[in-house]
Amino acid sequence: MSLLKKALIAAALAASSALPATAQQVTLDVLYCFPSFARFHEPVAAAFVKKHPNIKIQFRAPAPTYDDGHQTMLRSALTRQLPDVFYSGFHLLPELVRTLDKRSQIVPLDAMLAAEGAEFRKANYPQSLMSLATFDKKTFGIAFNASNPIVYFNADLVRKAGGDPANFPKTFDGIIKLAQKINDPANGINGMAYDVHGWPDSWLFEAAISQSGGRLLTVDGNDVAFDGPSGLNALKTFRRFVTEGGMQLIDWEQSRQQFGAGKIGIIFTTPAHLTQVTGLVGNKFDFKTSTFPLDDTTNGVIPTGGNAVVMLTQDAAKQKAAWEFIKYVTGPEAQKVVVEMTGYLPTNLKASGPDFLGPFYEKNPNYKTPILQINRAGPWGAYPGGNTVRIWRAQRDIIGQVMRGEKTPEQGLAEIVKTTRDMMKGS
Repeated sequence: MSLLKKALIAAALAASSALPATAQQVTLDVLYCFPSFARFHEPVAAAFVKKHPNIKIQFRAPAPTYDDGHQTMLRSALTRQLPDVFYSGFHLLPELVRTLDKRSQIVPLDAMLAAEGAEFRKANYPQSLMSLATFDKKTFGIAFNASNPIVYFNADLVRKAGGDPANFPKTFDGIIKLAQKINDPANGINGMAYDVHGWPDSWLFEAAISQSGGRLLTVDGNDVAFDGPSGLNALKTFRRFVTEGGMQLIDWEQSRQQFGAGKIGIIFTTPAHLTQVTGLVGNKFDFKTSTFPLDDTTNGVIPTGGNAVVMLTQDAAKQKAAWEFIKYVTGPEAQKVVVEMTGYLPTNLKASGPDFLGPFYEKNPNYKTPILQINRAGPWGAYPGGNTVRIWRAQRDIIGQVMRGEKTPEQGLAEIVKTTRDMMKGS
């Protein structure tokens, strides 16, 4: 071999060794929840890969719900078949972190954030959302989707009932009274829908408790805190939705379809459905949104739904690639895509600015509603001991019985509290 050829080979080897680790071809195994969310996960990943051609994103089949995804993670931890990156529901993240951290199967992100510099964190990530993925003073995730429940309403039906869409009620009592006027069974119109009886997680249940100043759990997290007025008021309100508000106990996805068809006047749901519902409504009626009611305007808060993206891979090269991916999906470009396709709150501070979502919000005022209540955002509680999913499903069955009139709110609360405490001890 000639000296020139040896020199060229040596130079090539030196150059390749000088490349950053993420320049290696890396494939990230990624799991998210809700198959319908492919509509934004796929284009965001494609845009990322275009900027980082050395990194491939391989999605696992999406989990049906946050609860299902969480159960998959707990099983995968035992078999050591975890994905490299996972999108965990906020309410299940404390349990996930507790389980995986003691097994060294989740990666704290503090060192990576620190390497970006203090200004990077301050300019991109609101502390209120960062705190949702911080445990024992360590950051285990960054918010990707964030939402509070909001109210969708058919402004035409509101006007017909004598209401003013510009002054939509701000309490549950006011909304129920308006729904009662909207309700028109003879013409197939239901007054409202609050689908807590079939919701896949505890979000709407906790929202009804915390908006009145109550809490799901005690401060130490070891006992229920809704064994009193806040819990009883929530169950009484749920029953009133049916008896006074004209609510039909149908599936939550059916409710969304019925609202889009003009058959339900008021519906409580996630802003993540905004784009879908806007498409369903089309030009059939005047569609508007409003903030979630607060019976206690001083102490009331609304649980923050959504998810944080977490890093699980223990491979050094994959960690560097995963950090680039996490920065991108939580950055303003990706958040612009997500918000415009859904209605979620942007989790990046830059995303709401004039270079990204500013013009969109001006043209689409319904999407502004979640931002109007960000100062009310509170944590989404989870039960200790790995039993959160089972506890909610048991609670949901009892809530449905109360809403159908099979149990009184008092009976329902006593049973929910006992069942929850028994399951917390049993876990």
